[in-house]
Amino acid sequence: MSSTTSATSTSTVTTSITSTTGLSGKSVVVTGAGSGIGRAAALRFAAEGARVVLADLDADRTKAVAEEISGAGGAAVAVIGDLGDQQVVDQVVATAVDAFGGIDVLVNNAGVMDRMSAAADTADEEWERVLRINLTAPFLLSRAALPHLLASGDAAIVFTASEASLRGSAAGTAYTVSKHGVVGLTKSLAVMYRAKGVRTNAIAPGGTVTGIQVDVDAEAHGPSVLMGHLGAMGRTATADEQAAAIVFLASGAASNINGVVLPVDNGWSAV
Repeated sequence: MSSTTSATSTSTVTTSITSTTGLSGKSVVVTGAGSGIGRAAALRFAAEGARVVLADLDADRTKAVAEEISGAGGAAVAVIGDLGDQQVVDQVVATAVDAFGGIDVLVNNAGVMDRMSAAADTADEEWERVLRINLTAPFLLSRAALPHLLASGDAAIVFTASEASLRGSAAGTAYTVSKHGVVGLTKSLAVMYRAKGVRTNAIAPGGTVTGIQVDVDAEAHGPSVLMGHLGAMGRTATADEQAAAIVFLASGAASNINGVVLPVDNGWSAV
């Protein structure tokens, strides 16, 4: 009686996985970079090897983020000022060009909340401040950055819109209008410049842990109406969860995504 032993040869296939972000060496401008979603996004871009211009009104916080990136071996420079001022916008663009040779990615993230005011209770000052910071400033910076984004040939703009850009029940009149305007700006840019190598998208965050303070009179008409709707918000996100979506939309992994407003809201927009 003879026995036959069969030997099975197993070959191992090694797959090389490389980063799909394509962000290494890119010049990235992030506004509102001193804290919250902007800070988290700046750190994520730097971790991907991008060189980052940090724009914010808060000098101490913004310089601290720049030092954090530099201390980890990255490249970052801070520009301090009000982005509603054309001179500050021009300084941001000039800094990116001088320090890093151009602009490949623009993240229009800086913003403020309103007082949850209904239209009849919205003062001129509240309206003008919120619209200037949330809508006019990102328009000014996009316009100023576009010649350099077009020169890049493979560029991206990402806006931070809001859950309030998708509905009328997540914030007051001024904030809601400003973020609906951001969506219009996002889609206009996406159409106008898609054939020229610039993609434009936005995230629409739901409730997120940031340092933004909201001065609300709970007895006023706007907050009293909105409170019931805010109960559908669900889990509050971290700033880093929002930043991850921003970096994705700016990256090569999203190369065929253009004109999208991406809810990052744990399904709030589905309710």
